[in-house]
Amino acid sequence: MPFMTLGISVLYAKAVKEPPELLSFAHPLSLDVWLYMATSYLVVSLIIFLVARLNPNDWENPHPCDPHPEELENIWSIRNCCWLTLGSIMAQGCDLLPKGISTRMVTASWWFFSLIMTSSYTANMAAFLTMSRMGLSIESAEDLATQSKIKYGCVAGGSTCSFFASTNVSTYHQMWVQMQSADPTVFELSNRAGVARVLASKRRYAFFMESTNIEYETERNCELVQVGGQIDSKGYGIAMTANFQHRKLFNEAILKMQEMGVLHRLKNKWWRERNGGGKCTEDKTLAEDAAAELTLDNMGGAFVVLGIGMVIAIIFSACEFIWMVKKLAINEHLPFKVALRQELNFAFNIWERQKKVKQAAASGAGSKGFET
Repeated sequence: MPFMTLGISVLYAKAVKEPPELLSFAHPLSLDVWLYMATSYLVVSLIIFLVARLNPNDWENPHPCDPHPEELENIWSIRNCCWLTLGSIMAQGCDLLPKGISTRMVTASWWFFSLIMTSSYTANMAAFLTMSRMGLSIESAEDLATQSKIKYGCVAGGSTCSFFASTNVSTYHQMWVQMQSADPTVFELSNRAGVARVLASKRRYAFFMESTNIEYETERNCELVQVGGQIDSKGYGIAMTANFQHRKLFNEAILKMQEMGVLHRLKNKWWRERNGGGKCTEDKTLAEDAAAELTLDNMGGAFVVLGIGMVIAIIFSACEFIWMVKKLAINEHLPFKVALRQELNFAFNIWERQKKVKQAAASGAGSKGFET
């Protein structure tokens, strides 16, 4: 009467998932593609600017209520052109839209380009995330027979070796032929040597051994994993002489221990609790629970880019504010510090919604302007 059932299975190394890089969100597109996109963005913005200046339909009346304006205005400055193309590639759109046919053709071409690029990026990002969660490259012993990159072997002269040598199953017989013809040899002198070879092979070698030994190893080394199920079935029993008079008593005791769960508790004790066992069980559970999550490690680069953009925007805003205060101080004949204090007080007075228009002092030939 066997007290433990087992079978031959495959010992393989787990896929080592490299820690995500800070800028991993940029991986779906190559560096060349990013550079070409940036260049295209600048070139298209410049083309829109030039075409809009040449197209009469993009010169507009700044005062629609005046049927006879003295001047026309072209809103398509370099800044607005860059904002239009940037909003398109970010799929956010823009409040400003061209009116000339030629300008619209340039813009429509850029929109089509943006659609292709953003769709490709989204699809490829999904593929990257899926690939990063993929585990084993083989799912069963049969998968080994259909490929040639991963070598496989077993203990030379052992029971596993005898199984492959005497099997009538065509798939396993083919695997036996492959193992015999492999150079260098795929056979090892012991299970310990096979385990060491699996760990050192960088997922280029799989080792056939009994499932009980595989379970014992995977409970202590989290870099190892059992692939697929068992390709045969057998059991451990107690050897006795023929016609042993207490054989029936042994069988009854084994059945009783199985029914009471004693054998299961003993296996857990020596496989998972003693001698360093069980340390990989929690890691497996956590890995399964977190497999579909996007962590900060994956998307941290996007937050960094956002922060950098905010800092640059604040710096530019400060420069624009100081430049405006400097012009105001010159026009109003005020010391720079006094003008700066007045504008800061007004800027931080959040309840004030209107700002008076200030007439600039005459300068040079006596021309007049307005400062806000």
